[in-house]
Amino acid sequence: LLFLSFSGMVQKLDQKLPVANEYLLLSGGVREGVVDIDLDELNVYARGTDYDMDFTLLVPALKLHDRNQPVTLDMRHSALCHSWLSLRLFDEGTISKWKDCCTIVDHINGATNYFFSPTKVADWFYESISIVLSEIQKKPQRGMPKVEKVEKNGTIISIILGVGSSRMLYDIVPVVSFKGWPAVAQSWLMENHFWDGKITEEEVISGFYLVPACSYKGKKDNEWRLSFARSEVQLKKCISSSLMQAYQACKAIIIKLLSRPKAISPYHLRSMMLWACDRLPASYLAQEDYAAHFLLGLIDDLQHCLVNKMCPNYFIPQCNMLEHLSEDTVMLHARKLSSVRSDPAEHLRTAIEHVKAANRLTLELQRRGSTTSIPSPQSDGGDPNQPDDRLAKKLQQLVTENPGKSISVFINPDDVTRPHFRIDDKFF
Repeated sequence: LLFLSFSGMVQKLDQKLPVANEYLLLSGGVREGVVDIDLDELNVYARGTDYDMDFTLLVPALKLHDRNQPVTLDMRHSALCHSWLSLRLFDEGTISKWKDCCTIVDHINGATNYFFSPTKVADWFYESISIVLSEIQKKPQRGMPKVEKVEKNGTIISIILGVGSSRMLYDIVPVVSFKGWPAVAQSWLMENHFWDGKITEEEVISGFYLVPACSYKGKKDNEWRLSFARSEVQLKKCISSSLMQAYQACKAIIIKLLSRPKAISPYHLRSMMLWACDRLPASYLAQEDYAAHFLLGLIDDLQHCLVNKMCPNYFIPQCNMLEHLSEDTVMLHARKLSSVRSDPAEHLRTAIEHVKAANRLTLELQRRGSTTSIPSPQSDGGDPNQPDDRLAKKLQQLVTENPGKSISVFINPDDVTRPHFRIDDKFF
């Protein structure tokens, strides 16, 4: 909950963030593929060595929630799935607040256009969070989590908190939040999908984001990437547990095996899984004891994507997410994947051993911390570990007990002590 307090305090610094804001909390860090952001600029963190639990927090810098769908974006300067964002869509007050985070384009007719810059927004957000953290550390409070690391990784701010004996990694992503659905993805709604009849279209198309990531030939200072993270949370409700088990296993294998050069991310694998759900009979995907079959199928699908250098975005199929890769890179990864396919059990055992080793390291660090802990300068003695541990476990429990549900948080900046969780439409 400390982050939600951070955001409220950041809002008070210069009133840039929306007063009534809604944050989307996702289980798993950016490196786990929970959002479509390139991993090239991210520092490598290892579970067990650097952190024990990881989350992604989407923080809207701007909201456009008062328009009817479909939302038309300015994609004239961008590759598919990307857009520039002109502040002309917003009122004069918003332009005045954010113009220092924009690139300015002067037109021949004398008009000035302000384009919201993902790199400048990320710089501003990192500086603001640093100021807030500095203020908090000047006035430490009992039980306050220890800030172990704050790093800017490209346009992502990664913070590792010591919460009792647990270390929690938060990847904070500044985003632009929209209600409705982008016009460029409108044709996707006309197709048949695996989730038809299981959840309503209104649940799937309730909103989307622009995240701070550009295409490989795009202009970093201006280009944002469309993200359907809110929709993906809903679609997960319709995926069988055995397929999710196979996805997690395949992800564990490819994160290690295909990490260099960085070409395939877990997000590509997630997209392929969604396409498989559309392609295969529901009765087949519902088989509870088919996790091994599904794992082999995901490996085969990934191999097919590499050999053909083709992985369509699930929501905007005309966008090929592997188009930029060189032939050498795709063939290198295809060969590595062939070795997995020839002996998948061995590679899975290796991945499981990595997870077990990380868990053992976490337990060892926690045991050592509980026997040698001394009061930190941020606490005033006593033993704050127990309540902090409960907080960490409560947050983990909140995410894991609500699989596929949209967990968002509302913050009142005038009272940052009382965040309100919303799981789907229920408030806590």
